[in-house]
Amino acid sequence: MELTTAEENYLKAIYHLSEEGKKSVSTNDIAASIQTKPASVSDMLRKLGEKEVIQYRKYYGLQITPLGMRLALQTIRKHRLWEVFLVDKLHFAWDEVHEVAEQLEHIQSTLLIERLDAYLNYPKFDPHGDPIPDAFGDVRSRPRIALQEMGIDQSGQIVAVKDSSPAFLRYLDKVGAYIGARIKVLDKVEFDGSVEILVDQKKTLFMSKDVANNILVLTS
Repeated sequence: MELTTAEENYLKAIYHLSEEGKKSVSTNDIAASIQTKPASVSDMLRKLGEKEVIQYRKYYGLQITPLGMRLALQTIRKHRLWEVFLVDKLHFAWDEVHEVAEQLEHIQSTLLIERLDAYLNYPKFDPHGDPIPDAFGDVRSRPRIALQEMGIDQSGQIVAVKDSSPAFLRYLDKVGAYIGARIKVLDKVEFDGSVEILVDQKKTLFMSKDVANNILVLTS
């Protein structure tokens, strides 16, 4: 089944909201996610329901179907593979790739994506640390916690970010916190929740609670 670009964007948003633990996603949730008005969401939900990628009852919210999940994961797979390509092969910065990948993710050629995956040597994670679904929709997960949740003297490696906005990524570049960096928590300030960390055993950084909540770490 082929979906329109708009339908794919809606389905991807619904999948991400479901992934956050919402048993039933509301039109307000979707409207906030894709930055549109709730009234404009209802017609699209009807179309998606007719294609059996969601189950939707007005006023009761919606759930994504197994078919919808498979199609959403295909779009997410393409998006994240293109991000790897843009960073690794075309040398885009990690804060520059999201909007471009948003356009490329709607290419429908399965063969192109298979060859892109092989050309990139089958990456498991995108430049922001998010897992890349494989051709069958399987997603490789790994245990990780927010930096904010780590204890004093606990060590780990930065493996992903929750916030992939360009402004946040540029901030991390500026302070030298990158995917793959080894860190150790030196102190946590009770008053405001800020965190002092040691990066790669040589650089000390102070991070606000908000920043620390948006950095995901594989602890050791």
